Amino acid sequence: MIERVWRWRAALMVALVGTVAAVLRFAALQYPPVLVFDEVYYARGAYSLLALGYEGDWGKDEGTFAEGDYSRLSTQGDYVVHPMVGKLLIALGMKVAGVTPFGWRCAAAVFGTLTVIVVALLARSMLRSTLWGGFAGLLLAVDGQAIVLSRTALLDVFLGFFVTLGLALLWLDRMRLRRRLAAAPDVGEASRAPRIGPRWWRWAALVAFGLAAGTKWSGLYFAAAFLVMSVAWEAIDRRAAGRRHWLRETALRSAVPGAVASAVVIPAVYLATWANWFLTDGSYYRTWAATHPEKRIAWMPEALQSLVEYHRAMLSFHSSLTSEHPYESHPNSWLVQFRPTAFHFQDVVTDCGAERCVSAITALGNVAIWWAGVAALCWAVWRLVIKRDPMGLWMSVGVLAGWLPWVPFAHRPIFAFYSVAFAPFVVLLVAWAAARLAQPPGLGGRFDRQGVRTVGWYVVIVLVVAAFFLPLWTGVPTPYDYWRIHMWLYSWG
Repeated sequence: MIERVWRWRAALMVALVGTVAAVLRFAALQYPPVLVFDEVYYARGAYSLLALGYEGDWGKDEGTFAEGDYSRLSTQGDYVVHPMVGKLLIALGMKVAGVTPFGWRCAAAVFGTLTVIVVALLARSMLRSTLWGGFAGLLLAVDGQAIVLSRTALLDVFLGFFVTLGLALLWLDRMRLRRRLAAAPDVGEASRAPRIGPRWWRWAALVAFGLAAGTKWSGLYFAAAFLVMSVAWEAIDRRAAGRRHWLRETALRSAVPGAVASAVVIPAVYLATWANWFLTDGSYYRTWAATHPEKRIAWMPEALQSLVEYHRAMLSFHSSLTSEHPYESHPNSWLVQFRPTAFHFQDVVTDCGAERCVSAITALGNVAIWWAGVAALCWAVWRLVIKRDPMGLWMSVGVLAGWLPWVPFAHRPIFAFYSVAFAPFVVLLVAWAAARLAQPPGLGGRFDRQGVRTVGWYVVIVLVVAAFFLPLWTGVPTPYDYWRIHMWLYSWG
């Protein structure tokens, strides 16, 4: 009976946060009816995947696609610098909903909503509370970064989904391992390690990480961090279960097989995402090996060597890009959302109750969440060092994996909206901090009245900030002066 109530509460929680997320992501998704920011690359690239089977070159003109004129698409392969999983998903949205602004954005809205649901369920399991699961889901549902990227045909929301899913699957693998260890206690010095059986959840996580890498290469940072963390989890759990040889068992039964599986599954999934590149002749660099026989490697198939050379060109582009952009942002400022990216801004002719009306979309996170995330990250470090509480560390790994690897690339134009990939882990960290505040460990799970009051007021502030900034996250026409009062920092303008 208790388990049934627990599940019904979880289902209700998922339905509520999922509905909030879906409404904020799908409402008026067709607006604005123009290509927003880098949709000029990804929406058009996705359309060419439908039309040609590969990404064709669109030339210099960028203004006719949204008007339904696709005549600029040529059969010459286009030089693109990101893998294609995200673009394939955008193309799927177009296939289902049509080549319209709604069509090229709906896949992002679907995956953005699913990310909220995965985060809610993951937080519920990690914090052992449906309440805190709903808290985490609500935070992500009303975060500005998550909303903007879920309403725009860019790649980062898909990356965020796959890495979050990968972590959730690794957590399910941990829960299964704990149950197996509890059912087979260590009974002696010579006792064998318990049979765990196939690690299907871990295999599924590797597939998710392969799809993440197939969306953006930065998915590999998350994969490495989470897989190492899963090994650490296993060592801790085997030791807690009383296994005398817990370190050896972890190394031989988890670390080594996991490393081998990762080295096979992730590249295999990544390679599979390039299937249409292999199956078409017009793709960029597709025939490179055939046209450069002097550089042929005898043992490598021509198509594979061409793909390797293409990846060398992509890597060279990313490592040598030095052009300036007015909205580039140093990673040091991402957590405080110091320099958000303006995706769209134009004067519009409409009745907004003012002389000048504008439509603006700014990829600015809900600062009540992100600024609290900075405080929670500091608190997690403090609790680890002083209180030996590792839970905050586990919650912080996703934030650090998505943030720190970008610091060495600060010399090239990178943008604050990349942080949407680790926004799910920011809200997990804030949810952990709120749970610790409202239910201090010393109270044995009971609520602290002052802590509950503080968290309650915090939720109110988060929702007020979300309501205030929502027009700037959705492009709703507003008076210019209303837009101006949202520019709290000079760097936001």
